[in-house]
Amino acid sequence: MIRKKWVLACFSVLLFFLSSNTPAKAIETEHVPAAKKMQTNKRNSTGKKVSSKQKPVSPNTSVSNLPSLTADTAVLLDVATGDVLFDKQAYKRRPPASTTKIMTAILGLELGRPEEIVTVSPRAAAVGESTIHLDPGEKITLYELITGALVKSGNDACVAIAEQIAGSEERFIKLMNQKAWALGVRDTNFVNTNGLPNKNHYSTAYDLAVIARYGLQLPTFASIIRQKETEIHFLEPDVLMDLRNTNKLLWSYPFADGVKTGTTNAAGKCLVASATKDGRQLVCVVLHAPNRFGDAQKLLEWGFNNTETVMLGKAGQVMSEFPLANSNPVRAFLEYPAEVAINKSEKDKLKSQIVWERGLTLPIRPGEKLGYFEIWLDEKRLLRSIPLLSEQEVRTNRPIKGLFPKFAPLP
Repeated sequence: MIRKKWVLACFSVLLFFLSSNTPAKAIETEHVPAAKKMQTNKRNSTGKKVSSKQKPVSPNTSVSNLPSLTADTAVLLDVATGDVLFDKQAYKRRPPASTTKIMTAILGLELGRPEEIVTVSPRAAAVGESTIHLDPGEKITLYELITGALVKSGNDACVAIAEQIAGSEERFIKLMNQKAWALGVRDTNFVNTNGLPNKNHYSTAYDLAVIARYGLQLPTFASIIRQKETEIHFLEPDVLMDLRNTNKLLWSYPFADGVKTGTTNAAGKCLVASATKDGRQLVCVVLHAPNRFGDAQKLLEWGFNNTETVMLGKAGQVMSEFPLANSNPVRAFLEYPAEVAINKSEKDKLKSQIVWERGLTLPIRPGEKLGYFEIWLDEKRLLRSIPLLSEQEVRTNRPIKGLFPKFAPLP
């Protein structure tokens, strides 16, 4: 069972890297509701397409009323879009402390079955500091261990999870680093499952926000981290343990719904926090923050009051027509939603353009990538590049009805 999980985990990581980019061939401007069309044909200052693996553009620091924080480093992200709304040395490497357990829990949920029974090893039981007081030979479900790791910050629970999933903590740590790389974070390195101090164990505010954003999309993860108080059930011996969440923001801020605290001498007080207000969810990270709960609330409230998400097109929305010589044009639709989160004062600066990158050779298959729908801020900062896919099939000089439904343009 453990070997099978290990093989499946490694294979799933490889799937993230089976993509490639090709150079652009043509650019056209296109009017889109809520955004102005660009007056320039430049992609950026170098003429090259921005890679999705590059760090996102930092928000405009000239915006007024930016929050003042005690944290050394901090970041605020929109959960739906992943856009950075606030950045204070967000890419500076720092000890993450127990915020590490976010990744441990994610892999436990993705690679294990919540109901599978774990027998606690002597090594897991021997882990000290913040624990749920595991003893060797005790039996408990994987779900209860993950709850103990996220709510009570049990270091021992993390080792037990790792041993159940990968056979050893060392092998599990390799999966943690592979998953981090697959998620696109590049300034994180894990050497343990719980965040205990080690000079080679580090992350950044931005990386932790990306990992937490991913975790928030897992229903079980999201349901665990929002609990103020809960209990876990040990099977052998048959006992219950009451848990109280270490995230005090759940009590002090009515919109808070996660995620995880962390504290060591080296890391200081850390917090990854999420909140949902009027259907919109934000996640923030504050590292080495003497007033971590106050910082998080201030940052989240600033985000809700001063930023917004702008939708320029829905997934499947036809945005333009790909021109073909001696044939009718091919309708091109968005692969995924064209939406960005920005400061409210910058909404009028949004512009869009369509970049065709495919050649005119036939055939064209339904769903084939023809180019990109780009969203720019003030013609200088590329915020988003969404693939445009062919709605139709073209074999010769006459389009053939494709496999995809036609979507009317947004009013």
